[in-house]
Amino acid sequence: MSTVFALLSALWNCVRSRAELQLELLALRQQIHVLERSRRSRLRLSRADRVFWVWLSRVWTGWRRPLIIVQPATVIAWHRQGFQWWWRWKSRRRTGRPLVSPDVRALIRTMCEANPLWGAPRIHGELLKLGLVISQASVARYMVGGRRPPSQTWRTCLTNHKHQLMAADFFVVPTVTYRLLFVLVLLAHDRRRLVHLAVTAHPTAVWTAQQLREACPWDASPRFLVRDRDHAFDGLSATANAMGIHEVLAAPGAPWQNSYVERFIGSVRRECLDHMLVFNESGLLQVLRGYRDYYERSRTHLALAKDTPIPRPVMGDGVVVAIPETGGLHHRYERHAA
Repeated sequence: MSTVFALLSALWNCVRSRAELQLELLALRQQIHVLERSRRSRLRLSRADRVFWVWLSRVWTGWRRPLIIVQPATVIAWHRQGFQWWWRWKSRRRTGRPLVSPDVRALIRTMCEANPLWGAPRIHGELLKLGLVISQASVARYMVGGRRPPSQTWRTCLTNHKHQLMAADFFVVPTVTYRLLFVLVLLAHDRRRLVHLAVTAHPTAVWTAQQLREACPWDASPRFLVRDRDHAFDGLSATANAMGIHEVLAAPGAPWQNSYVERFIGSVRRECLDHMLVFNESGLLQVLRGYRDYYERSRTHLALAKDTPIPRPVMGDGVVVAIPETGGLHHRYERHAA
């Protein structure tokens, strides 16, 4: 049987072309070289060996027959891996976002450490006011610690009528002696401007109506007043109708329908009142007035294209100076001449 097999093999070698014989001889010699190189250790294939067999599989259809040291599927896997590397190199990015200078990165970290209640949108707004052009994603990347993105707001109808809308709401602040003080907020929708702030320990309908008269002159009253169904607003309808103001009542248990003033109440709690103690009405009113100055003149807003309710100018030259506000909880950044 072995003689017959050798005879058939010799006849087949005579029929095959000389190029095929040379390729088979090259494949066998390469495997012998790998075995000699790995005689004293386990079989190790170099990158050149893999490239050789990938090339041989592309130029010769009979490459599987003389292959002994590895399986043909291994060579195919090498080829696929090389194909992935090639496309990865071809699809590489040749251009990208310009690098942020070390000074700007240090300034972002300084702002983040000095204002732990700020997120990337707020710091990005401050940098724009300093004349530093940088994306908000880059600001978030170089901040100290992670920050959650701002929550969404309700905008279906409010955006179309924001110049004619004013929102009203109450929120409660406990004092040191566990008394409850009620704060009335009147907020204009167009620039998130605080029209009126008032504090009382006993919010009655008569008191609430008087606050509306003080906040809205007869020639500058809004067209719509968005409020909830709090009983403190029960006596407000007659005064509002006399002033030409149409009341829009939010549905029960739906604070998102008065989202602008709810967002302000959340901001004043998180950024101010949660970090200090209140003793009486006058002290609370003083704190709220200080926060109102910061809120309207210094705090940048995402909905106002990173501007403030009372617009701040963009400063291009000078040394960056931090100005503490609201007792040092927040800072305003400006450029001053050196």
